[in-house]
Amino acid sequence: MPTPSTPPASPAPAPSAAAELSALVEEATKKSGLVWVNGQAVWHLWLDGGLHLVCGPGEQPVPGLTDGGTATVTVRSKDKGGRLVTWTARVEVLAPHGEPWEAAVGELKGKRLNAVDAEAVPSRWAADCQVFRLAPAGPVPEHPGAMPDGSGAAAPVPTPATTRQAAPAGLPKLLARRRRT
Repeated sequence: MPTPSTPPASPAPAPSAAAELSALVEEATKKSGLVWVNGQAVWHLWLDGGLHLVCGPGEQPVPGLTDGGTATVTVRSKDKGGRLVTWTARVEVLAPHGEPWEAAVGELKGKRLNAVDAEAVPSRWAADCQVFRLAPAGPVPEHPGAMPDGSGAAAPVPTPATTRQAAPAGLPKLLARRRRT
């Protein structure tokens, strides 16, 4: 007796481009140990859907971060080291000793390398530093398939200093004499 055939399962709907970019931002930022925030290289932590970092005396400086402002985050590829994605973030300063601050500091403390005062880091951060949360909000201007043509590197500052000059005429003879002895 033939069995009734079940209709083929319909394929799952393809994720939207926005969902794919959101997943790319999260995974790339989680995996990268170093990102650039407003052009400044920083160490960070991805936690609860946002990038967390510490700024202040004795920690990394990131000019231009203000509570309620925006920032540009550039993430490199873990495999190749090149720029993978750039995203826009909404900046929030976490209030010291609040629940989000405690959760972030608990994780950030473990990622902070070479701290002179390893055990006192949380109290120092509460007193002297700011813990920022940067949440994705807005466009993802650079991603695979939408990268600018240029490298993004700054042009060297013009200077009269140089290390490329002609070798003195007697140098080859001097070097040859040293090899013989």
